[in-house]
Amino acid sequence: MSNVVLDSKVPSGPIQDRWDNHKFNMKLVNPANKRKFTVLVVGTGLAGAAAAATLAELGYQVKCFTFHDSPRRAHSIAAQGGINGAKNYKNDGDSVYRLFYDTVKGGDFRARESNVYRLAQVSVDIIDQCVAQGVPFAREYGGLLDNRSFGGAQVSRTFYARGQTGQQLLLGAYQALMQQVSLGRVELHTKTELLDVVKKDGVAVGIVTRNVTTGEVQSWSGHATLLCTGGYGNAFYLSTNAMNSNVTAAWRAHKKGALFANACYTQIHPTCIPASDESQSKLTLMSESLRNDGRIWVPKKFDDNRPADQIPEEDRDYYLERKYPSYGNLAPRDIASRAAKVVCDEGRGVGPLKNGVFLDFSESIERLGHDTVFERYGNLFDMYERITDEDPMKVPMRIYPASHYTMGGLWVDYNLMTTVPGLYALGEANFSDHGANRLGASALMQGLADGYFVAPYTVGDYLAGLLGQGVVPTTDPVFVEAEQIVRDEARRWLSVGGTKSPEYYHRELGKLVWDYCGMERTQNGLEKALSEIPALRDEFQKNVRVLGSAEGVNQSLEKVGRVADFFDLGELMCRDALMREESCGGHFRVEHQTDDGEAQRNDEEFSFVGAWEWNGDGIAQTLHKEQLVFENVKPTQRSYK
Repeated sequence: MSNVVLDSKVPSGPIQDRWDNHKFNMKLVNPANKRKFTVLVVGTGLAGAAAAATLAELGYQVKCFTFHDSPRRAHSIAAQGGINGAKNYKNDGDSVYRLFYDTVKGGDFRARESNVYRLAQVSVDIIDQCVAQGVPFAREYGGLLDNRSFGGAQVSRTFYARGQTGQQLLLGAYQALMQQVSLGRVELHTKTELLDVVKKDGVAVGIVTRNVTTGEVQSWSGHATLLCTGGYGNAFYLSTNAMNSNVTAAWRAHKKGALFANACYTQIHPTCIPASDESQSKLTLMSESLRNDGRIWVPKKFDDNRPADQIPEEDRDYYLERKYPSYGNLAPRDIASRAAKVVCDEGRGVGPLKNGVFLDFSESIERLGHDTVFERYGNLFDMYERITDEDPMKVPMRIYPASHYTMGGLWVDYNLMTTVPGLYALGEANFSDHGANRLGASALMQGLADGYFVAPYTVGDYLAGLLGQGVVPTTDPVFVEAEQIVRDEARRWLSVGGTKSPEYYHRELGKLVWDYCGMERTQNGLEKALSEIPALRDEFQKNVRVLGSAEGVNQSLEKVGRVADFFDLGELMCRDALMREESCGGHFRVEHQTDDGEAQRNDEEFSFVGAWEWNGDGIAQTLHKEQLVFENVKPTQRSYK
């Protein structure tokens, strides 16, 4: 066991003053000296594009990497519903403190207070930044920015661009990034995948990548490295994530000493299109914003096969409105997802496979009119109809929960630095802001907060201490060795010569992780997974078949490395869930629930961040704990009733 000490570096003082005071106390780098530093940014989603553009505009030399053919392909573009900002434009009682409180409560009191308050604090600046960039947020008739509600809140604080908010925000960050590319301040490398993080004397000094078009393995040196590579929802195989989304960058950093925190905190989104058959490889998100005007229900009777329009009101169970009258259909995601699972498990599911619930807009269409409802959600309705051949304006949508987001990730301190000096993690790649459950419309907020408003300060504070030091040359033995490891790994996979594809093993692993570490977890199930995952991994290593060569395009070679990392991660997710003998947010242990079936925390024993240290292949990770301190919000049993 190493001598790792988890120092969150949270500043002292009143929580509302901590970030401002911290910014003032941080070291600065003058403009002439900024040009002497090289920063590597991996990932071009909201966090990555925002960080790269901002750091370059400040004067740093930035090298930015994405395995996509364009930064615009980053998965942030798929976000639909909106972004939170505590502007209180609706004059309905919102404030920075209320957004802070809602986020801490929504995360079931398993987040670091100071990070969450900072997130709420800079949310107001994010909206101003995006409007200045030209992001076409929805507006009211008079021209003012519009807001709508999202789950876990009783105020309207979500800014949106129909059902394409992520796309519009990413285009705003992308144009800022490309401006810096055109000015020569950002060196953009597309089709380039990170395969290793390089350390020297315990400090991150660069990365090793593979060009997915040519197969070239290359080293890159920098004074600081920022990982903005998203989450690990594809550990479940079936998820709303893009199929190329993976954990490899974060996991390779973990294997180089960056602790991985709260791996079992995964979010299951309640409004996704149900799977249609066993061979499906991707699930489709339907925005949480639909729950503003759609009512969720199932038949009261078991195995009721009548069409929705033939089931009268008295035979319908609007179960969220019944169980959670204060929040109704806008209950938080973890609660809404489990409630849907319960009614489907009871035999009241709808659709051909009985694996969905209805999301019904008929009442809103009658109240607001066809055109108003279609104006709000038309692109989502069109997407749904293309996939299901059903028109939501005429018949209710069918939805069911699916893997969507991960609250766990690389452990970072208040400055977003991992336990490896010089290595940062931003956005969904870190664990820092959402606790055990993320509120809707907060992912985009965190990505842009970290990229535009946090990392540019904290990275500068770190770089100020390196003034006069050059980058480590890529001819240094640490880079040469890292490149050789990457090449050897490719040769090893290509030489296995098995009979089954990486895709097959990813699907089998995903089933295990979903069945035993999905919406519900039990001690017996987790122990079973911890015995079956290593056995499946052993078969994978001996029997996987990777065709082609290491030169040129080889998507099978890309996939096999990602699946190998998912095997290690899936095992840690189950180990983390087994360790945490409580239920909180998205982590629901069946053994730990209240009399009415809600998550039951154990604050006395588990009010901590569980950060795991890599000890080597085949060796269980070591658990380190960061105790959570609540000075401003008192942990209570969550109630949305």
